[in-house]
Amino acid sequence: MPSVLQIMLGQHINTLRSMNIREYFTQFVSLGLIMCSALIIWKSMIIVTYSESPIVVVLSGSMEPGYARGDLLFLTLRPSDPIQAGDVVVFRIDGRDIPIVHRVMRVHGEHPNSATTGDGLYLLTKGDNNYVDDRGLYAPGQLYISRRNLMGKAVGYLPHVGIVTILMNDYPALKFVLIGGLALLVITTREK
Repeated sequence: MPSVLQIMLGQHINTLRSMNIREYFTQFVSLGLIMCSALIIWKSMIIVTYSESPIVVVLSGSMEPGYARGDLLFLTLRPSDPIQAGDVVVFRIDGRDIPIVHRVMRVHGEHPNSATTGDGLYLLTKGDNNYVDDRGLYAPGQLYISRRNLMGKAVGYLPHVGIVTILMNDYPALKFVLIGGLALLVITTREK
């Protein structure tokens, strides 16, 4: 007895076989428009939020119980929004690819012993579930993070929505299955 997945896949394959070249072209153009629309939305969010990455996923449990692994955070980095102690920020350390989501413990003005001058903002951060501050995570010799390290300040979140992103990073084959499945769905869906 065939499974539901086999039946659905069979239907999509039959649809592909019955399509002519013009229908293929139309469906691929539709797929391209969907991808372009997603890119336009993403770039528009970057402009509105002033953040290079307006949406991020919490990748570790260091912010529990406030934010759990897989929570989706919405960020902003507007110059008019001050960053204060207690705010949750996302920052990137020089030499590391993965951003860190932690809470601001202290805010300092210009740090006199810092090699970087003119930034005007220095932050000490810590994960809610960690025992010590983040100085051990910062670049060697770095005592604080500055505005140039910031990707944004959390202004909202959706719980557990980002778990799909974590699963796709943990299991790369899943990424290809999901993207391929969505592309197949778009290509084989006919307008009536």
